[in-house]
Amino acid sequence: MPNKPKIPETSADLRRRAELDSLNRKSKPTAVPAEIDSQRLLHELEVHQIELESQNAELRRAREEADSAREKYTDLYDFAPVGYFTLTTDAHIQMANLTGAVLLGTDRGRLLGKSFVTHISPLERDNFTRTLNQVFDEGTEQTLDVTLLRKSPLSTVATLNFKRSPDGRECNLAALDISERRRQEQALLISEIRFRRLFETAHDGVLLLDPSTGQITEANPFMLNLLGYTYEQLIGKELYEIGLLKDRAKSREMVIKLKKTHEVRYENLPLKARSGKQQAVEVVANLYEENGRPVIQCNIRDITARKIAEDILRRSEALFSSLIGQAPVGVYVLDSHFRLLQVNPTALPVFGNVQPLIGRDLAELLILIWPKRIANQVISHFKNTLKTGESYQSPHFTERRRDDGVKEHYDWQLQRLILPNGELGVVCFFNNITERIKAESTQRRLDVMSASNLKLQREIVHRQKIEEKLHETEYMQSRLLEHSLQQQAELRNLSHKIIHIQEDERKRISRELHDVITQTLVGINVHVAALANEATTELSSLQQRLANTHLMVEKSVEIIHKFARELRPTVLDDLGLIPALQDYLKRYTASTGVRVALKISSSIEESPENIRIIFYRIVQEALANVAKHSHASHVEINIRRNVASTSLQISDDGQGFAVDEKTLSSKANRLGLLGMKERAEMVGGVFTVESTPGSSTTLRVIIKNKPKKPSK
Repeated sequence: MPNKPKIPETSADLRRRAELDSLNRKSKPTAVPAEIDSQRLLHELEVHQIELESQNAELRRAREEADSAREKYTDLYDFAPVGYFTLTTDAHIQMANLTGAVLLGTDRGRLLGKSFVTHISPLERDNFTRTLNQVFDEGTEQTLDVTLLRKSPLSTVATLNFKRSPDGRECNLAALDISERRRQEQALLISEIRFRRLFETAHDGVLLLDPSTGQITEANPFMLNLLGYTYEQLIGKELYEIGLLKDRAKSREMVIKLKKTHEVRYENLPLKARSGKQQAVEVVANLYEENGRPVIQCNIRDITARKIAEDILRRSEALFSSLIGQAPVGVYVLDSHFRLLQVNPTALPVFGNVQPLIGRDLAELLILIWPKRIANQVISHFKNTLKTGESYQSPHFTERRRDDGVKEHYDWQLQRLILPNGELGVVCFFNNITERIKAESTQRRLDVMSASNLKLQREIVHRQKIEEKLHETEYMQSRLLEHSLQQQAELRNLSHKIIHIQEDERKRISRELHDVITQTLVGINVHVAALANEATTELSSLQQRLANTHLMVEKSVEIIHKFARELRPTVLDDLGLIPALQDYLKRYTASTGVRVALKISSSIEESPENIRIIFYRIVQEALANVAKHSHASHVEINIRRNVASTSLQISDDGQGFAVDEKTLSSKANRLGLLGMKERAEMVGGVFTVESTPGSSTTLRVIIKNKPKKPSK
């Protein structure tokens, strides 16, 4: 069997075993005295041996306990959170723990025997030396905060505790690293200074309130200035007392809400200064703890100027939109990203049926309307204007549309502008001159025909001269008269054709000129007939009649020229119906003395061109009839346009006439009314006349509007 491990015996066990052996020997019988002496001596030796072994065991156990205690002390000493140093009277390091070596940033082996002073900031070494000497001289414990030098970029601040040893030859020094605490204290101090500066120099009012009472405990200078109170006058008041909240109940309600949400915001509250001045403010209230005590902080911003600026901005935007909407030319505005911001009604037709428009990229829209090459060129002009601020003007832009294939003509220009929101944008002004180009082409053809007409007029004059020379015979005179009448009919027909080319009303000219030209020509005929019958009269009388006839011919030519000038006023093409009528009525009143009142809606300019021209001609003819026949002193013209129809009404305060079926027939001797009726019927309108002898006269024209094509 394996031997059991020997259990070490204690000193008491050894002494007990020695005593038992001694008793056992005494109980045995002794043989001889000599043997007894030797046994006694042996016994004593054994007892001494056992005692020595017992002492050895106690020493071994004491050494082991001492080693264990030394190891525990060493661990506690070396790994303590505080640096420990043992210094001599001249500050040399005798002992140091590992924490102290780390604190000084040096190996412990290099520290021993070195002066502790070399590890202290030079500015604090004298103070350290004085404190150490005081500890050795007086034996009192001292504490000192110093800056320790290390190789790391961050300095170390430590609190040193000095204590002299009992024999007075050494000093035990405990060093505690307080660098982080110092940094936190410094950061807290800086934070407090910054907060105080912000609090005192802020351009917003700041109030601190006690949540339990709702009273103001602190206010910054801006708030005092805003309210007109002194610091002493404001402290202790509640918010409702300075007009921020309606009453005390509202103040309490805010505090309750703050305790639940920790933040309350009021966008627009009235603030009443001590002087009575009312101001609009924005309030943000927060509930937080300050040193364990709840505090309410109210940040108050004066938004009076901002509200005024916002109101000005709203008005500016409204004015901007109104100006664009009422512009007589096409206008649309882009932002800095080339998105459409506004398009006025005049500009809408150019975009056709493309919807929506607002917010869309202009490049995307232009590619739908025009060929890609043209769209890219236009966009490049927009980008250049936005980038450089240089305006761009295109006097004549001609291209065939991609969406409907129609060839259109425009003049347009670009300008950079500052939008109401402060950003840069581009505005485009343009005119659709397609109709003007067509009118110019028609005018050129009309000029050719006018030249032919002039040639014909010269031919008429030449023939009239021939008629004057052939007064000898009645037969030749009648032939000349027939020929003259034939030329008149041809002239009327030619005038009809000219009007149809220019205004699709060529057949109306002969009727419009009938009342004036016919009378003059009849007078010429009468004079020519008289000349033929009185060939034998005196030469002086004949010359006088010839002179009168010549004056009548000149008057006829002048009247014809007058009607030619009035065929197509340029203001009607350049500015529209409203300016054209205003110009005509001004001249009419000046020449006739009849006062005319014009009421017209601006939307009439959206009507087709032929309707506007017909209204102009009807007004001309009606006013001519008023001047000739009605003896009126006042005329009222009313032109309106709504969704369903466009109407014209002309009323005078003249003597009137009888209206019947024959009045507007072709057989009646009222070519003016017939012309106005036919003009209205050319565009599908209805012409009516209301008049009685001795009373006023009213003409009405009603034209149904053609429905717009539905958008795709």
